[in-house]
Amino acid sequence: MRARRLLQIILLIQAAIALGIALGAVHWFDAAPWQGALFGVAAVVLVRLVINLNNFLLSARVAGPTPPAFRLRRSARLRMLAEEFRSSMLLTSWHMARARPHIRIHPDAPLPPVLLVHGYGCNSGYWAHLAPLLDNARISHATLDLEPLTGDIDGYAAQVEARVDELCARSGASQVAIVGHSMGGVVGRAWMRAFGSARLARLITIGSPHHGTCLASFGIGLNAAQMGRLTPDGPACDWLQALDASEDPAKRALITSIYTHHDNIVSPRITSELAGARNLALGGVGHVALGSNRRVLAAVMAELDALRQGRADSGPQSHAMRAPARQSVGKLAARDMPVA
Repeated sequence: MRARRLLQIILLIQAAIALGIALGAVHWFDAAPWQGALFGVAAVVLVRLVINLNNFLLSARVAGPTPPAFRLRRSARLRMLAEEFRSSMLLTSWHMARARPHIRIHPDAPLPPVLLVHGYGCNSGYWAHLAPLLDNARISHATLDLEPLTGDIDGYAAQVEARVDELCARSGASQVAIVGHSMGGVVGRAWMRAFGSARLARLITIGSPHHGTCLASFGIGLNAAQMGRLTPDGPACDWLQALDASEDPAKRALITSIYTHHDNIVSPRITSELAGARNLALGGVGHVALGSNRRVLAAVMAELDALRQGRADSGPQSHAMRAPARQSVGKLAARDMPVA
């Protein structure tokens, strides 16, 4: 089943539950129709909020220590929770429930075309905030829906190869940049292992469990197992260890890993860091919100801009993003900065 169809079914179930609660409030508690409707919607939203908060609680148990520079004040933590909940609601209830893969070619595009690869349980709708920035910068790009939902990551690599073929053919480019969120970053690495890196200008991973996440045990499917990690201090699963062993320094130098020290899905959080890659760490952002947070979007656009300018700052290093990047997404509000 496609992610879009599954989300639509879940939304219909939620709507039915809200309607049932509303009718019950009207029938048994003499509530006005508008009060019943409000109560029904509030009940569903509250359940969604509890699920969201529970992810933070589960991840905190295996997260590892937060570096002092990324520790948050209570107000910043509340903003992070609100941003993550808002992002989750908008993506699952609107963007991903309506999304279809697309490809957009801009004549005389200044950069290599970009392939956007979504994460576990998502689809191309995850890129509802980054895709418009690419359009505004006149960067050719494409999205895809990885199928099946619970499939083999190595099988996804073949789907990426087909999309790379199409994107290169239609744009006339010899290389692409790949931006992958969560599992999508691991899929990008699996594609490199299977098909080589000759056509890769840059792989930018966002919140990817490169060394596994303990929360993968709550997922279903072969892809969840391939991102597994039994304990915070233990090794990643055999599949990830084999993927790690397949990469030489030249391949690692093509990777930028952007991650957050407050990830509520990838835990322990440091597993997103890759030796030999360019690692960009930030704080105060949850896992789903990585796709819409302005600091993250600015960092992605800065990495892509570095390709156009041929700067050396795309090489291997680690960097703490203590302040927002100021690129084509414009000046960012002070409230988006990490608070120590």
